Amino acid sequence: MFFGDTYKTIKIATESQLREKASKFFGFAYPIKNEQEAKEIIQSLKKKYPDASHHCYAYILGLNKDIFRANDDGEPANTAGKPIHRAIQSLGVTDVLVVVVRYFGGTLLGVPGLINAYGNSAKQTLEMAEIVDKTVEETYEVNCTYEQENEVFKILKQHEAVMVGIEKTSEVKITFTVRKSAANDIYEKVIKNTNAKIAFIK
Repeated sequence: MFFGDTYKTIKIATESQLREKASKFFGFAYPIKNEQEAKEIIQSLKKKYPDASHHCYAYILGLNKDIFRANDDGEPANTAGKPIHRAIQSLGVTDVLVVVVRYFGGTLLGVPGLINAYGNSAKQTLEMAEIVDKTVEETYEVNCTYEQENEVFKILKQHEAVMVGIEKTSEVKITFTVRKSAANDIYEKVIKNTNAKIAFIK
């Protein structure tokens, strides 16, 4: 279970090439936010390399790394997707997609050969990536009176919350983001010190 408010992912997309007994393996690693983004990237690579023999991939998503998928794309079962998935796991990262595009060179690699080739291609591609720590942030909305406004701002400043928007009508609506670890303190202080309404957005 995930208890902290930071996680590791890759900073930017990376590419690499590997040759194994005349077969060419093109590895691609991407930071992603959701499964839809992963699907779009995979489709774009299929369009870019339409004559490739296989477009195998794996991805891991979520703070608990509980969203994942591995696909062999026609290779023998568990010879491509799983080795790619293991390469991602070995780095301890999440929100990452790795695709390995293969051009068959005419020589069969066999099951052990395929597992090594796809695993090494994924590993090589990920080794080129910069691993970064990212902070888990949550967004909240506070509805308060003009009299409560200064105290709300004071609380938010204490916890280094970032203002997203302020809307002033008959009352003041403040939208902000903050580190997950500080969110509960802000919530309790806003309720206790101002009696304003505060709600979790995302």
